[in-house]
Amino acid sequence: MPGIIQIYISKTIGTVSMKIIEAAKPKALLVLAHGAGAGMEHSFMESLAEALKNHSITTVRYNFPYMEKKSKRPDPPAIAEKTVEVVINKVHELYPKLPLFVSGKSFGGRMSSQRLSKESPEFVKGIIFVGFPLHPAGAPAIDRATHLSSIKIPMLFLQGTRDALAEMNLLEPVVKKLKTATLKKFEGGDHSFKVKGKIVIDEIALTIRDWIGELI
Repeated sequence: MPGIIQIYISKTIGTVSMKIIEAAKPKALLVLAHGAGAGMEHSFMESLAEALKNHSITTVRYNFPYMEKKSKRPDPPAIAEKTVEVVINKVHELYPKLPLFVSGKSFGGRMSSQRLSKESPEFVKGIIFVGFPLHPAGAPAIDRATHLSSIKIPMLFLQGTRDALAEMNLLEPVVKKLKTATLKKFEGGDHSFKVKGKIVIDEIALTIRDWIGELI
């Protein structure tokens, strides 16, 4: 069932678009939420989905409601988290036999983790942060990580060492305290995972493949 489909979230929220890219012989399924400034069709999201397809991972991308409406202001947490909940449940219905992992680029990962910190369905096997936004640029803090201690499933943090939204001297101690977490650093990478002018999509996909492979 590849392609774009519409997912009904709720009466007040409405519907959002969801795009599936199926691997030929999938070993796992990755639900991938977009960052704050770009939707599911952004080149980073598309390239990562295609790279994961080559590693036998089917991906499901979706828009948050504000992006569906072409608004620039991200949804409040309650709306974003409800969207995460409905989407992962729907994806599990569509692919009940595949091990399901939740992930997100920046804002998408943060909202996904906030939802899973409150309720994590048994079928969700782990969560992957593609650049966790620990704090706003220029305002170092760790408040955004408080909820992570409530997540009991495996966590993988993929982070550039030059990411302005997650100073490494703050992120490393946060991850170290989380019993189920792993940190993979991309040396020289910024928040867009650009290293020496090149976005390291293949390296990200390989890291995700290897981590998922260890869990399944």
